Amino acid sequence: MVLFIAMYFGFTSLTVIQPGETKVLQFLGRYVGTVRRPGLQLTTPFTSKRRVSVKVNNFETHELKVNDSDGNPVNIAAIIVWQVADTAKATFAVENSQHFVEVQAEAALRHVASTHPYDNAAPGEESLRGSTELVAMELAQEVAARVAIAGIEIVEARISSLAYAQEIAHAMLQRQQAAAVIAARSMIVEGAVGMVEQALRRLETDSVVQMSEERKAQMVANLLLVLCGDSRATPVINTNP
Repeated sequence: MVLFIAMYFGFTSLTVIQPGETKVLQFLGRYVGTVRRPGLQLTTPFTSKRRVSVKVNNFETHELKVNDSDGNPVNIAAIIVWQVADTAKATFAVENSQHFVEVQAEAALRHVASTHPYDNAAPGEESLRGSTELVAMELAQEVAARVAIAGIEIVEARISSLAYAQEIAHAMLQRQQAAAVIAARSMIVEGAVGMVEQALRRLETDSVVQMSEERKAQMVANLLLVLCGDSRATPVINTNP
């Protein structure tokens, strides 16, 4: 009997801890501590032991359809890297810590995506496409605040997928192309005006030719037509004596 009791005490006191894992101890339903050191460990007798992994985990959220701050539907997904920091909270505060992190991460992603425009942000405002790093940092902070109750630490958050929803993708592509054309045209016109000003100033400074205001206006019109036109200019030479 003595040997049996000694063996029973030893069996309930010894536990093996694998690397990257911990054992949460309960004695008569009360939390008494967490064993973190790997190897064969001696604990309090008659304690129940629950394995909790402290390895780094990651998952990718589902591709969510969210309306951005401008009301445009966008498809967005993110990769969340997380780790258990408080084993007691992860065990007793929530039913399933992994499922809890996944749900809260998607909720945070929806909220962050709805507070920023996809593109064309106002001055001092971050857009989802133009400020991906800042948006990812904001997402990580919001997810961390949501899962702190479960003892979870957010290591990193990254936007893995971002695009306009299919129903407006073609229209938004046309808008982006139009904006690019307008920007290019503005640059061409600005450069052409500078070149015309430089040409007129040079002609007047070097006294190459004296022109009336009407001839100057005609010259300006011709130069702008040549410099701003899409097609190649075809010169016409007046051969009349």
